[in-house]
Amino acid sequence: MRIENQREILEIEHSDISGSHCHDVNLSGTKLSDVNMSRVEINQANLAGAVIDDATMPGASFHNMDMSGASFSEVNLTHVIIEKANLAGLMIRHCKLDGMYIDGVAVADLLAAYRDKH
Repeated sequence: MRIENQREILEIEHSDISGSHCHDVNLSGTKLSDVNMSRVEINQANLAGAVIDDATMPGASFHNMDMSGASFSEVNLTHVIIEKANLAGLMIRHCKLDGMYIDGVAVADLLAAYRDKH
């Protein structure tokens, strides 16, 4: 089925639309619930104000992203690699830091040394 140059409100339930392609489409206000989006590709998308809740994303990749002002709460970031990122103003609070490293230095050791001096 092809939908082109239309304004439609679609209600899609219990369906398989895997392999579908969207280009230059306005999905603002769309709600997705109980969906399989494995291997989905999202490019040049405005996700401002998006809420992602109770989702699994193992193996997901984020490249060339502007996530300024984003919030992460109760997330599992084990074995995540962050590189070439601007972390200015980043705040980490109330987190388990066991095994976390910055430039090869254990964060627990850094914090212990800081606390010894202060």
